[in-house]
Amino acid sequence: MFETVMEKFQAEWKKIVFRFKRPSGTSRGILTVRESWFLCIRREDSKDIIGVGECAPLFGLSRDPRHDFEDQLMRVCTKLNQGTFNFSIIDDYPTIKFGVEMALQDLAQGGKRLLFVTPFTSGFQSIPINGLVWVGSSDFVKEQISNKVEEGFTCIKMKIGALPFEEELNILRWLRSEYDSTLIELRVDANGAFNTDDAITKLDQLSKFDIHSIEQPLPSGNWNAMARLCKRSPIAIGLDEELIGIDEKSEKIKVLTEIAPHYIILKPTLLGGFSATEEWIDIADSMDISWWITSALESNIGLNALAQWSVTLSSSLPQGLGTGQLYANNLSSPLKIYQGTLQYNPKMKWDLSPLLA
Repeated sequence: MFETVMEKFQAEWKKIVFRFKRPSGTSRGILTVRESWFLCIRREDSKDIIGVGECAPLFGLSRDPRHDFEDQLMRVCTKLNQGTFNFSIIDDYPTIKFGVEMALQDLAQGGKRLLFVTPFTSGFQSIPINGLVWVGSSDFVKEQISNKVEEGFTCIKMKIGALPFEEELNILRWLRSEYDSTLIELRVDANGAFNTDDAITKLDQLSKFDIHSIEQPLPSGNWNAMARLCKRSPIAIGLDEELIGIDEKSEKIKVLTEIAPHYIILKPTLLGGFSATEEWIDIADSMDISWWITSALESNIGLNALAQWSVTLSSSLPQGLGTGQLYANNLSSPLKIYQGTLQYNPKMKWDLSPLLA
């Protein structure tokens, strides 16, 4: 989308710490806060028009180094202000790359958070999404599932791998006794929690519950083991963390060729932005590998960009874009969730006052 940017800008960044409405559990632990950094870019001749991009690393998962992250943001702003910015200086900072790409796209479209004008941003199209169920006690997981069904979701994504496996099987047994696969499509996300010794046994047990797919059953980097699992698994396997840190097209082709997954789950924040993710999509399409887009716990700024862009890709699968209601202090936006879909209300206004204050 962009490579070298010779124009001079007025660029700056600001950090916001978002607070989860309630602690949210994953197989990696409990989340209570989320740090995001925002790039605000203005043209020198029209400073009232602001392009905003979100840089939202998940340190320990995304490749961005933590120790000099803010120094790198300052360097990006300096280069943009000098008119000497090139994306190559942030090759090792995929979340910053996405933030710059997002901000420049926003600025190019008038600085109104309308990065891609489609029927979605006009309010005429909605995006089917999966309802995300967080790790917690059995009762809490069941409560979340029931709430998602009542809210109109027909696709639910449940994180597994943190509770004892028998307990998770009992939850799934309850789920299918309440909602069969004609009512609810079920995705599960293991976040690499299985090991090579027991993965196929666990997948055999999970297959009894009409599961659509499982994300990343093994930790990333086990290409041979994952390839064997994809061949034998009774459940379709999707790659997620496996894709992070792979930038060269030849390596993208190699990992998908060698593992041959059924799906890839794409997080542009962690993959380096729109352009980098579109390369994954082109390769996957050429191999008949299906895919969907998912957020990485961004605020409404990042979620908005992902949603608008995802519509241009014309995917028919439910997307993983249901994270906009997580934070008590999220930025107010035109995004809303209704009947298991993400919608955009063009009559509603953005409130960027926490960001621009």
